[in-house]
Amino acid sequence: MYSKEVMEHFMHPRNVGIIEDADGVGEVGNIVCGDVMWIYIKVGENEKGEKIIKDIKFKTFGCVAAIASSSKITELAKGKTIEEALKITKEDIAKELGGLPPVKMHCSLLATDALKEAIYDYLKKNNLPIPEDLQKEHERIEKEKKFVEEKFKEFVEKQKEMAKQKTNKE
Repeated sequence: MYSKEVMEHFMHPRNVGIIEDADGVGEVGNIVCGDVMWIYIKVGENEKGEKIIKDIKFKTFGCVAAIASSSKITELAKGKTIEEALKITKEDIAKELGGLPPVKMHCSLLATDALKEAIYDYLKKNNLPIPEDLQKEHERIEKEKKFVEEKFKEFVEKQKEMAKQKTNKE
């Protein structure tokens, strides 16, 4: 059973969509459940001159928990500095959603991974220093992605094609 907060974010997700001129984009997926998430960020500066997530949107093809986790991470990250946003954990998301069933915790991990990948993409595109922890996370995510793509090549290609078709229809 899902919490009231999970159902609220599933039925009325926040920050859905694509930022066409995004400063960073993160894409992650889970072959086991079939969830795919994209997080788009626009970076600005706060009054102290620190880089902040000025705008954030998501596109998710997935289950109730995946959509709710994507929606919640956008709320948690918006307005935060890059450093603060990188500290958001899957546990933070689950807690803010009033809990997730143990078999759905991977959805909150996907959301944090998508945000980290969007931040990584932004830093890399702008030749900015990439924190060592973020580099390690990126390498883990890439390694998992390559493993899945090699082991389930035909399935992954079909999933990508289906996602493209869904996106093109919208």
